[in-house]
Amino acid sequence: MIRTPLLASVALFGLATATLAAPAEIKSEGYKAALDGTFAPHAMPTMSGDVEGFNIDLAAAISEKLGAPIEVTAAQFSGLIPALQAGTYDFLVAPVTVTEERAANLLFSEGFMGTNFRFVVPQGSEAADFTDLDGFKGKTIAVNKGSVYESFLADRADEYGWEVVSFGTNTDAIQAVTSGRADASLGGATTSAWAVKKNPAIELSYEYETGLVWAFPFRKDDAPTRDLIDSVLECLKTDGTMVALSEKWFGVTPAEGTTIVTPTPGYGTPDFAGYDATEHEVTCTF
Repeated sequence: MIRTPLLASVALFGLATATLAAPAEIKSEGYKAALDGTFAPHAMPTMSGDVEGFNIDLAAAISEKLGAPIEVTAAQFSGLIPALQAGTYDFLVAPVTVTEERAANLLFSEGFMGTNFRFVVPQGSEAADFTDLDGFKGKTIAVNKGSVYESFLADRADEYGWEVVSFGTNTDAIQAVTSGRADASLGGATTSAWAVKKNPAIELSYEYETGLVWAFPFRKDDAPTRDLIDSVLECLKTDGTMVALSEKWFGVTPAEGTTIVTPTPGYGTPDFAGYDATEHEVTCTF
């Protein structure tokens, strides 16, 4: 139930009965988690004052597999990690990019999704078939001012000769495409897919792979909970849940081999501090 526009508490109760728990015993009282409630389509306010989105549904799916409630609080992103470290939450269900700096202070689950960039172009444009950055040479590309996507384009402007036009919001950048002021826009793969899902005047184009992933953070001293949630993510990747959530919120069926449908060996994110390479089988019994 929403308490304020930026602070929500949603109790998510699993339908299955918890049985055996490995690698950690499931807490019968459940877990406390949090995310940014203003990052569409991962979590966003509804007209009724609730919160909905991909990560809200993902938390509910985890709760169902565990057979234990997960209380999800929506708050400002800047306060999530400090609150996690203070013990307010057991983990975060927010899309948090795994970096060396963050992994030095937190444990991460395996990635639940890649943090890729994606171009949006007018519906029916030949640019929809571009398969690399070369296709956008000399084009005018709209982007959200101050974003990582703006920096990405600016750093490569000399090489590709594109004109970068910046706007105050991603919505405005998308509008520049629909109004003909830009040939394309660049944003996060999921936010771009969400925009296309809502607007028939645009379509998705080339997806640039960053090699980074979004994962769930945990405290350094709570490897058992990290390993448990990691195992649940592996289950959801293999039982069709992640495919269904992607199709629901992004209008995209994940390709085979992508992070969202491919379990990662061990526990955590490979090549980052805190990764545990212990081999284990994927299971949906907890």
